[in-house]
Amino acid sequence: MAEKNNSIAKLVITLTIIGAFGALFLAGVYEWTIPHILEHEARAREQAIMEVLPDLDYYEEVTHNDKIFYEGYDENDNLVGVAVSLKGGGYAGEIEIMIGTDPQEGKILNIYVLNHQETPGLGARITEEQFREDFKDAPFSELEIVQRTPEEPYEIEAIAGATMSVEAVKNIVSDVGDIVTEHYGGGN
Repeated sequence: MAEKNNSIAKLVITLTIIGAFGALFLAGVYEWTIPHILEHEARAREQAIMEVLPDLDYYEEVTHNDKIFYEGYDENDNLVGVAVSLKGGGYAGEIEIMIGTDPQEGKILNIYVLNHQETPGLGARITEEQFREDFKDAPFSELEIVQRTPEEPYEIEAIAGATMSVEAVKNIVSDVGDIVTEHYGGGN
């Protein structure tokens, strides 16, 4: 019986040592990769800001009530627009979108999907230029999904087979008007 207890004790000690080394290894890998991940996210965010704010020369990060805005300026220091990153639930997970706005005109300039887990070939089509085009110059209002070519500025063409993904993007983008107007005023 003592031999069996000895064997179990050795097994427990061995597994504890292996577990400790595994945990240290994973912690080391995490510490090594986190700066690279943050750098990649910063580059993606900058690319998105440049994409959603046309005629941008530079931008400044501004915080209002714990919400981060990116104010874009032209070479003459005129405000060309405000970008904000918003998140919402999609079909397969969270969708994060950078939305460029013109607060004075009360309209969306462009959108750029930063992150999503939508189904490749279906919901992932929310990243395509053709879909994003429908949001250009849309007014701050409740957007509407249509099953045809959009005729009104507030209409967004559906993507066949990706109803939930399109609905999620529409809901996220529809919220931007209230958020931007609250902090920047404007709109028609």
